[in-house]
Amino acid sequence: MKKLINQPDRYVDEALEGMVEANPSMIRTGQGLRVIARSTPIRKGKVGVVSGGGFGHLPVFSGYVGNGLLDACAVGNVFEGPNVQSCIDAITVANGGAGVLKLFGNYGGDKMNFAMASEMLEFDGIETSTVLVTDDIASAGPDEAAKRRGVAGIIYAYKIAGAMAETGASLADVTAMAQHAVSRLRTVGVALASCQVPGADRPTFTLPEGEIELGMGIHGEPGLWRKPMVKADALVDEMVDRLLADLPATGTKVSVLVNSLGATPLEELFILFRRAKQRLASEGLELVQPLIGPYVTSMEMAGASITLFHLDEHLEELYRAPAHCPFWKVS
Repeated sequence: MKKLINQPDRYVDEALEGMVEANPSMIRTGQGLRVIARSTPIRKGKVGVVSGGGFGHLPVFSGYVGNGLLDACAVGNVFEGPNVQSCIDAITVANGGAGVLKLFGNYGGDKMNFAMASEMLEFDGIETSTVLVTDDIASAGPDEAAKRRGVAGIIYAYKIAGAMAETGASLADVTAMAQHAVSRLRTVGVALASCQVPGADRPTFTLPEGEIELGMGIHGEPGLWRKPMVKADALVDEMVDRLLADLPATGTKVSVLVNSLGATPLEELFILFRRAKQRLASEGLELVQPLIGPYVTSMEMAGASITLFHLDEHLEELYRAPAHCPFWKVS
């Protein structure tokens, strides 16, 4: 597989270098320069919001550092969680004296290293809290929802937590609102073809010619089924049915994210969105600021995911609040 790189072991750092040079609202910081932070220091008295995760999913995770979103993000190697020092550095730079919310996907390495970082920073008087994003319905059943992976729905959690923090709310209140948002998020994806990690001698996974896999994770984790390719409308129907069955609508408003996993073009995403909007309208649901595009990718994986975010009055207000980063603007 051809890739526009220099050396595999420089892939992450050179990409981060280019990202911050192209976007002066961001800086690289920390001992290993594996933290992306806002170029403007955090406002004193504001709760900090940090995230982190493996590289290879841009714009997630580090791309969502910006006003009304994340204050800092720890960056790991490709598909590997950030190390403890990067987590420490991210929390430290996001500390404005009111505590720091750690908001990241439900993955073992991320949980372990952020927990160790928090324990070490307790001695410096930095208070932290944690919210894990668990929106991937394919990774565990409803009775084991706490085991689910965090996937594309994480950007909605960033938006809500970031907006809540900008209001001057306490750490406890920002944490509670972020958890509330996560409880109303559901995502399912479909893979058409694999990506290949720089330096690897083979793709992350293989799919037989003409087959797709529903529910595959963003690192190639196994999904729900493999079947021959189907028409877009039929695929969207099943995905929306599964999402609504897992979390029936408790109101009339919902935001939908139709997300490219990397290689799937916007034209195909709009075909998927067209059908998703029809299906949601048939359920009496009103769409609020839908999102269509490559918001959470897996390098050059072909495929897409659909996320439903069930809004209530307070969540809608926070979702509509102004925010800005290099990859997403809400005005």
